[in-house]
Amino acid sequence: MTARTLQRVIESVPASDGAGVKLRRSLGAHQNLRVDPFLMLDEFSSENADDYIAGFPAHPHRGFETATYLIDGHMLHEDHLGNRGDLKSGGVQWMTAGRGIVHSEMPQQQEGRMRGFQLWINLPAREKMKPAGYRDLQPEEIPAVALASGGRAKVIAGTLVLDGASTPGPIQGLATEALYLDVELPAGATFSHPVAAEHNAFVYPFEGSVSIGARELRSNSAGVLGAGDSVDVLAGGEGARFLLLAGRPLGEPVVQYGPFVMNTREEVEQAIRDYQSGALTRAG
Repeated sequence: MTARTLQRVIESVPASDGAGVKLRRSLGAHQNLRVDPFLMLDEFSSENADDYIAGFPAHPHRGFETATYLIDGHMLHEDHLGNRGDLKSGGVQWMTAGRGIVHSEMPQQQEGRMRGFQLWINLPAREKMKPAGYRDLQPEEIPAVALASGGRAKVIAGTLVLDGASTPGPIQGLATEALYLDVELPAGATFSHPVAAEHNAFVYPFEGSVSIGARELRSNSAGVLGAGDSVDVLAGGEGARFLLLAGRPLGEPVVQYGPFVMNTREEVEQAIRDYQSGALTRAG
């Protein structure tokens, strides 16, 4: 197998979204900072309620999927389809906006730590106008596999392949064939995983640091990987916890205006009109 090297680093920058939630954005900080099919990665982490209490009031989406992974905290999801789900520590909300959804994500705590990620994954043109869908994944639905090194890997999407054994995550069958792992390693331990040669991949450490090949990747930065069919990660001296994301690139035009991600400007303009007229939610 050919190990991928660290091709470039996208450092996260402070940002604010929703009604003023403070976060750090790596992918998506600029429209040229994408890793097809991944559009955006936001990390939020604070023990100060002022940084998150305003939450994300009702807002629309069209044309892509969102995966909200809550490591610490409690949030409530509600949408115009009548879905209502508690997102608690270790859980995931996986939402397919498709042709249109209006939803909110509001904190259900007044104090304490709120920490997690929101990932935006593009949909192929043929699926951008499919009916919206939603899955609320409880922590016990997400497999956690012990590693020989003493660490562990949680499998959110795709399939973990280690030592000839396969562990599928709860999210399968995506057009992008997305792989989404949360890996924790003790100091000096290594983690290796196959990745299809035609897929794009990146690593995002959020505790400690890692090395990929001869290059170090520090916390809160997305490390975009080059060509190859495996990923080899070495934890730094304080151990590490990181996300590994990989997926089949769509290779299609991306035109984004805020919460709408389509293939042409005309489609985005139609999404805006549909939202303003109410047709976006009537469509389903």
